[in-house]
Amino acid sequence: MTLGWSSRFDHVVALTDDRGMFEHADGLVPRRVHGYCVDDNARLLVVMSREPADAITERLSRTALTMCLSALSHDGRSRNRMDEHGTWTDRADTEDCWGRNLWALGVASEQHPDALVRAAAGAGFDLASRQRSRHPRAMAFAALGAAAVYRRDPSHDPARQLLSSYAAHFSSAGTAEWPWPEARLTYANAALAEATIVAGVALQRSDVLERGLGMLSWLLALETIDDHLSVTGTAGRGPLDHTPQFDQQPIEVAAMADACWTAASITGDRKWERGIALATGWFDGVNDTGAVMFDSNSGGGYDGLQRVGVNNNEGAESTLAFISTRQRAHQLAGVTA
Repeated sequence: MTLGWSSRFDHVVALTDDRGMFEHADGLVPRRVHGYCVDDNARLLVVMSREPADAITERLSRTALTMCLSALSHDGRSRNRMDEHGTWTDRADTEDCWGRNLWALGVASEQHPDALVRAAAGAGFDLASRQRSRHPRAMAFAALGAAAVYRRDPSHDPARQLLSSYAAHFSSAGTAEWPWPEARLTYANAALAEATIVAGVALQRSDVLERGLGMLSWLLALETIDDHLSVTGTAGRGPLDHTPQFDQQPIEVAAMADACWTAASITGDRKWERGIALATGWFDGVNDTGAVMFDSNSGGGYDGLQRVGVNNNEGAESTLAFISTRQRAHQLAGVTA
C-alpha cells in the first residue's frame, strides 16, 4: 500500500489553522479543545523546510515559524502549550520544547527555500541558543539545530558552543554490555545518536563521530527483528527487557530514519540505507503486527502500533513522523518531493 506523494499534506492542512497545527485528533478530526504545542509546530517547520516552495508549504511554514518564535521568552527559553483561543498556558523553560524549537529554527535557517523565513529563523536560533538544558533529548534536538546553523556558517560561535556542550555532557558511550548513555531507552532514541554524529563532524572530533555511529549501529541492531523494525515501546527498554514492545510510536521510527539518513550522508556508507528502508517499511505494515501505520486517504499517520491493531487517531506527531520518514526515503532515492 502506498500513498500518492502529491496528497502528502492533506491531513496536515486539516489539522492546521491560522495559529498552528493542533496537537491531537479524534480519528481525522482535530481535537481543538486540546490546543497546540510548540513540539509539533517545530516538527512541522522542520518538515516544511525540506520541501520546495509552493502556496501550501509557504503557508504552513510561516504558521509554524510564527508559533516557534512567539514561544520564545526574552532570554531564549521556550513555552510549549497554547490553548485553542491562542493563550499560552505554561511558562518558558528549557525542556524538550526548547530543544525542538532550536532544532526547527536551525534547520529552517539552513534549508528553507524562503530567504525571509531563513533570516527570521536564524534570529530566533541566536536568541534561544543562549540557554542550555539538563535534559538529554532537549540538548540533542538543540544540537541538531546547531549543526544545521554551523553547516550554513562555520564561523557561528554560538552554534559551535552549543555542540561542544552537547558533546561534553550528553554523548558518553555507556558500557560494553549496554553501549548507550542512559540506563534505559525511552523516546526519540535515535536523536541522541544523530546529535552525537553531527557534533563529531562539526567539532572535527573523530572520537565523538565514531561514538555516535556506534550508538546508532547498536540501536538499529537492537530494534531490528528479522526483516523489520521493532522499536522501543512507550514503557522504555532496559538490558533485561525483550521485544516486541507496545505501544510503538511513529516518532521512534522517524528518528531512526533521520539518524540513518544523516549517517549515510556523512559517511557515504550504504549500510545505513537499510535503516531508512526499515523505517519506511514499518509504516507500510512491515512491523511486529503487520498493521499499516498510515491512512492512505487522508495522508495522516496513526498514533501508535498496539499489540492488537493500531491507535486510529491521526494526530500531529504521528502524521509528521510519517511524512518525515517518507521525505528521507525520497531524498535517499534522489526524488524531488
